[in-house]
Amino acid sequence: MRHRSTARTLYELLSSMRFAISLLSILAIASVIGTVLKQNEPYNNYLNQFGPFWFPVFEKLGLYAVYNSVWFLVILGFLVISTTACILRQAKPMVKDMQSYREHAREASLAQFQHHARFPIGQTSAASQTRILDYLQRQGFRSRVNPREGAVLIAARQGSWTRIGYFLAHGAIVLICIGGLLDGNLPLKLQMLLGDKRITNGNQLISDIPESSRLGLDNWSFRGNVFIPEGKSARQAVLNVQDGVLLQDLPFAVSLRKFHLEHYSTGMPKRFASDIVVTDLRSGQSFEKTIEVNKPFEVAGITLYQASFEDGGSHLTLRSHALAPQPQEATRPLKVDVGDSLALQGEAQGYTLELGSFRPFNIENMADETAPAEGSALERHLGSGARSSARKDMQNVGPSIQYKLRDNAGQAREYMNYMQPIEQDGARYFLAGMRTDPALPFRYMRIPVDANNTPDSWFALRRTLLDPARHTELARRFSLVALGPDTSDTMRARMQETALKTLDLFARGGFEALGKFIESTIPAAERDKAADIFLKILEGSAWEAWRLQHPDAPKTPDATLDRFLRDSLNSMSDSLHYGAPVYLQLDGFEEVRATVLQATRSPGKPLVYLGSLLLVLGVFAMLYVRERRLFVLVKDQGEALLALSSNRKSMDVDQDFARHRDALAQLLDARPTASPNPAPPQA
Repeated sequence: MRHRSTARTLYELLSSMRFAISLLSILAIASVIGTVLKQNEPYNNYLNQFGPFWFPVFEKLGLYAVYNSVWFLVILGFLVISTTACILRQAKPMVKDMQSYREHAREASLAQFQHHARFPIGQTSAASQTRILDYLQRQGFRSRVNPREGAVLIAARQGSWTRIGYFLAHGAIVLICIGGLLDGNLPLKLQMLLGDKRITNGNQLISDIPESSRLGLDNWSFRGNVFIPEGKSARQAVLNVQDGVLLQDLPFAVSLRKFHLEHYSTGMPKRFASDIVVTDLRSGQSFEKTIEVNKPFEVAGITLYQASFEDGGSHLTLRSHALAPQPQEATRPLKVDVGDSLALQGEAQGYTLELGSFRPFNIENMADETAPAEGSALERHLGSGARSSARKDMQNVGPSIQYKLRDNAGQAREYMNYMQPIEQDGARYFLAGMRTDPALPFRYMRIPVDANNTPDSWFALRRTLLDPARHTELARRFSLVALGPDTSDTMRARMQETALKTLDLFARGGFEALGKFIESTIPAAERDKAADIFLKILEGSAWEAWRLQHPDAPKTPDATLDRFLRDSLNSMSDSLHYGAPVYLQLDGFEEVRATVLQATRSPGKPLVYLGSLLLVLGVFAMLYVRERRLFVLVKDQGEALLALSSNRKSMDVDQDFARHRDALAQLLDARPTASPNPAPPQA
């Protein structure tokens, strides 16, 4: 028994179609994962999405950068080897078969074809041969004659170059995989593996990034982002790698002259483009260019794409409102740029302001969701492809800022405040959002505005109502108004004591403190009545606090002022859980935009494009080019045998056979007799 060598066995495994299909299946699954799961995001995003258990599992599998992972590139390499081996292994027999006419086929084999027919001929063998060859030439066949004893076999073929599709399709796979390998950052991975390059923290200045985290101009493949504010320039691209960054030097500098931004009515970006100036660092030559989405620009072998846009460090003017009952300064002006960190003073001493983002406008749906929706009942039950029956009233609610306040212990809360008051439920409020975790939504405190559309009256009322030094005076004034002048001193003292207790509880914990006091001291049957009494005391005390600030106010509030006082009490209660010593109000801004360009060097891109073209041509050749082999055996006895074979079984094969059979029978002055029970073709 002959034993095959290990090398031969390995070669047959690599060149087998099953092995190549298995690799393609794995790559297809990986591509689905890379499409569904957003790639190259900061690791904190994945940690928040998958949690502490699955996050390290997916990290080890390299799912956060599938196309650059080691196992993906290894599979690409094996697929190149396997497909190339398949081509080499099949090339010789396929080329030989394409050139072969199979003119040595035996009569018994032809009689076994599914499409075959026998018929007598009324001409000599030489005359029949001449007519048959002439007919085959007119039909586009190439033919070869093989004389044999007592007969002659005419073998013809058509469309044999359909086998070229095999080489084109498989060669296309090789080219695409090689292009993927060239763009897979293999040299960078080797440098990181050997310790030459190290990932660094992205929260630092470019000048502070060490040389071990910088990539030179000789790096043949990369994909990074270039952040450029208006009026500034950049000459490095930032590559997000795992949980850090690497800095890629560029052979040119890019300056942003102007960033253009247009929006739809829904607030979504309609068009954004960058007017840039590119300066070659070697020659010093400069030229201008406008880059838009889907309109990239290539310079020095590097393609620049318009990726996105961000704030470029807008200059903001803030007003810091102290939330302490007795502030040293009620308000304090602040000037800060987006992205800066600022140590606060005054009431917020010990806190650091980290200004994260600024948005010049926000488009929100201000429709009343409680109102019945327009449209028929059928429309309201249609799917997502139908017109939505939800009520929409898209409005610009003005600028907003998002920031963090971090204390000395390093703990931070995130806030989002709007610059302009927003109308809700028939009144206007300043919205102040707060959250303790980036994964949570913002919870909003609604600060009512006064007649001048400012929150100043609310802050003044809050300072008076929550100041323990004012509670005695407020309780006294309330008891006088609530009981009248004829009430006994004992009854008035009890009412004043109750009002004082109510104000003290509310100042410590808002409505939550009052609710806990009622639950702990009052029987369940009397709690609703007690809650109503406490609420009336608070509303009356708030009115007295208002009259302290406005001596010329009437004795009783009108409907508008009454609504303002009730809203003020609600927001005061919320402010006690705001978690910050100050409220920062956006008072003015000077917007500075920034563009984010994607800088890409892809040496494998031409190969991928060429491979895609060859793949289309190959598939077209294999699917739409039909191979036909026609055999006519002319016997000296006055009989002919016609047989037809095809590379694929289809309905038009039957039609072609019938057409050739009838044409040749008429041409040879014979009546065809097809086989009544056609046998399946033999290999």
